[in-house]
Amino acid sequence: MKTLVVLPTFNEGENIAGILDRVLAHGLFDVMVVDDNSMDGTRETVRGYVARHENVHVIEREGKLGLGTAYVAGFLWGLKHGYDCLMEMDSDFSHNPDDMPNFVETVAAGADLAIGSRYLGGTISVVGWDFKRLLLSRFGNVYASTILGTTLSDMTSGFRAYSRRALEGIVLESVGSEGYAFQIEMAYYVWSAGLRIVELPIIFTERTRGSSKMSKSIVHEAIPLPWKLRMRSIFGSLPLNKGN
Repeated sequence: MKTLVVLPTFNEGENIAGILDRVLAHGLFDVMVVDDNSMDGTRETVRGYVARHENVHVIEREGKLGLGTAYVAGFLWGLKHGYDCLMEMDSDFSHNPDDMPNFVETVAAGADLAIGSRYLGGTISVVGWDFKRLLLSRFGNVYASTILGTTLSDMTSGFRAYSRRALEGIVLESVGSEGYAFQIEMAYYVWSAGLRIVELPIIFTERTRGSSKMSKSIVHEAIPLPWKLRMRSIFGSLPLNKGN
């Protein structure tokens, strides 16, 4: 299955070479790095990989345009270039690259969205978070899933793989959320389209190098989003391509 891994970056100079090496070591994936004007050497490192590896690509953007638009840019590029499976993962080793083949195998077996869940079966599989951060994430997921009427345990996870059909079924240019909100929005669109979603158990490990991109604005954006999505669903205005 032709798979593209989309890696958004903003000042990930301490991590990007290592994560690219781990992803490429599988010999299974092409990579698209979407860089938001990093100033710490990230961009130069990625350019070196692009020069040495024909399966590594980069979109260089001017300014910090955000996680959601980075993924959308990568997805649109991947769809245009004929990929069957498009993956999301963090560039800071929060997600274990060794888990990547499981996601592709799940999509190849018929899933339209494979989500790496930190909370599957009521467990909590997170390393390195304090109680406040863990409570915020766990409550946020229960909150979003309850309002939206899904059975998903981890709607905010950023470790996931989409089938081509799932992404073609969404008007990607209309997806405007960032951070946690982007993940909730995308998962809900796939759910609303009646496509198959499978959650896979993962262990999330908080970054040990570089600075976290978590901010209050990301949390504030996510709070009203489930209600907005629910209303759009009621009025039939979700950005879904009905023909797919």
